[in-house]
Amino acid sequence: MTQLFHTVLWAVITLASPILTAIAVMTCSSMCYAWRSPETMASTGFARVRRRITHSFSVIVPIRDEAEHVVRATVDRLMAQGAAELQIVISVGFDDVDTVAVAHRIAADHSAFVSVSVNHDRVRNKPRQLNTALNDCRGDVVGIFDAESLAAPGLIAEVDAVFADPGVDAVQGAVQLVNYRDSWFALHNCLEYYFWFRSRLHLQARKGFIPLGGNTVFIRRHVLVDMGGYDAECLAEDCELGVRLSSAGKRIAVRYDAALATSEETPGSLGGLIRQRTRWDTGFMQVARKGLWRALSTRRLRILAAYTLAQPFLQAFTGLVIPVSIIAAVTGHAPLWVALISFAPALPTLQMAAFQLAGLHEFGREFGFRIRLWDHVRLTVSTPVYQVVLAIAALRAVVRFRRGNFAWEKTSHTGSHLDLVPDVSPALTRTGALTEATALSTSTGLNQPFPVGGDVR
Repeated sequence: MTQLFHTVLWAVITLASPILTAIAVMTCSSMCYAWRSPETMASTGFARVRRRITHSFSVIVPIRDEAEHVVRATVDRLMAQGAAELQIVISVGFDDVDTVAVAHRIAADHSAFVSVSVNHDRVRNKPRQLNTALNDCRGDVVGIFDAESLAAPGLIAEVDAVFADPGVDAVQGAVQLVNYRDSWFALHNCLEYYFWFRSRLHLQARKGFIPLGGNTVFIRRHVLVDMGGYDAECLAEDCELGVRLSSAGKRIAVRYDAALATSEETPGSLGGLIRQRTRWDTGFMQVARKGLWRALSTRRLRILAAYTLAQPFLQAFTGLVIPVSIIAAVTGHAPLWVALISFAPALPTLQMAAFQLAGLHEFGREFGFRIRLWDHVRLTVSTPVYQVVLAIAALRAVVRFRRGNFAWEKTSHTGSHLDLVPDVSPALTRTGALTEATALSTSTGLNQPFPVGGDVR
């Protein structure tokens, strides 16, 4: 019996090691992409050319069970963008009475620019709220910001410049979690976002397949309407829309600038992180099953799409293999060739860990945080534990997917990032922003701010 156990154990290690090695190599490659050359780094940013804003914008802010101070901070940041034609639609569910009241109070303070969209569907989720709010949008471009998303000053002006290229159908801006000192897992979560928006999404854009992020996404309204809006049943509606746009040959521009990144917070508890990641992983599996990615134009793109959407399965696989490897190391008695194979993933994994440490330094430098030696230590020590946490979330997602459980598990927001982001400058209040926008547009006849619900010419 003991011999049979060891034989099975060695077989698992022999089969798993090449897969783990491949995953580690591809992960390391995507993490490093933006730093490959000065030209690559330069290609990831905004043009940073001062120009008048020529498009009108409708921004949807979907909220549910949110604290008023969190939502107000988000709306205030959007109001300070300097767009002369800006419409903000706060999207709520009919049954969330307290949050509906919050939305109406905020809208009353900015009645010319902010409206409230109430979704009456019995099934409660974000994409249904987005679709209802989309019907109220009048801008040339529709943007999505989550309830706790703090837009950087000047972001919409830079996005508008990207849309000056008529071939661009959508723009994905950067999102960055900033409360990295709140917990050991918050540090990892912040770095995940940093590498995703700083590097990996740009690689995906160059290849032609992009699973969009949940916010700081801007889409031409006619494109979004023609595509049918959001998938009302998908738990990763952002990813699904990105896959749909990519499969339809639409051009998505990805831009990164730390000074223009939208600031957000990590989940406040480990359970919250697991639930959030479970929802995302389940959504990725829904998108994979839907099969739109099979319509991509080349085999290489379809392979990239399959790999990207298979991340939950790969994480679950990793979570199962890790304890098996530990058992093998403890019990020993493995043949030399099995031991050598089992160490194959070590080199790319160590490279990935080293790049994480370098990335932590870059994260601090770009966002003005003082990274301490202790931050490097806790990042290194807790990395294996964080991978197990991700694997638990992935395994949980697989179980929920198999059971057909697609209930929306909402992430709670406390506003822990608000004190880490500078307040909007008095020069960027709504009055100041409109003054600047008007000054830039007077000579060209740009329209005045349009009333909520009014037509945009």
